Amino acid sequence: MAYDRFNLLNSSAVPLPIENIDTDQIIPARFLKATERIGFGNNLFRDWRFDSKNKPKKNFVLNNNTYSGKILVGGKNFGSGSSREHAAWAIYDYGFRCVVSSFFADIFRNNCLNIGVLPVQVSPKFLEIIFNEIYKKPKTKIKVDLRKQVIGIIDRQVFESFEINEYKKENMLNGYDDIDYLMNIKSSIEKFAKNRPL
Repeated sequence: MAYDRFNLLNSSAVPLPIENIDTDQIIPARFLKATERIGFGNNLFRDWRFDSKNKPKKNFVLNNNTYSGKILVGGKNFGSGSSREHAAWAIYDYGFRCVVSSFFADIFRNNCLNIGVLPVQVSPKFLEIIFNEIYKKPKTKIKVDLRKQVIGIIDRQVFESFEINEYKKENMLNGYDDIDYLMNIKSSIEKFAKNRPL
């Protein structure tokens, strides 16, 4: 498998209610030298997390022990900017398995789906509800059901459905990347090729 299977996630969340977070803020360009998907989590939101002396900034949410979990809740237009896939790598490597926003940049969304991070797009109203619940109760549990395509706040029993490409959904349920998917249907491909006229 390319990454962990994603089916059902129950987790608290980290709130980051900033709009137009771009990929350079997610992972600054100076950290893009590596070609493997490891180690990028150390530099996730690097310039927001650390000062010029590499000391953690106390006012940034990832340095606040009040909030934790495998879900990152961001503002509208999350992942805009350059197409660097390293942004998705950094989010996965840090430990997030789901990002929630009211809008995602298309390339960032696809980069997440390719490596096992589920981008869940919700309505602006539901996003506001999520933020309010997290701030009232930081350990609020959010349930993300990929198979049913539903996200909800468990304590309040409020839910909303979300859309996802069917092919990407099946890949995430199985922990497949595109190559894994092709290898899984290898016998069907060989059978099709064998029956093709020369």
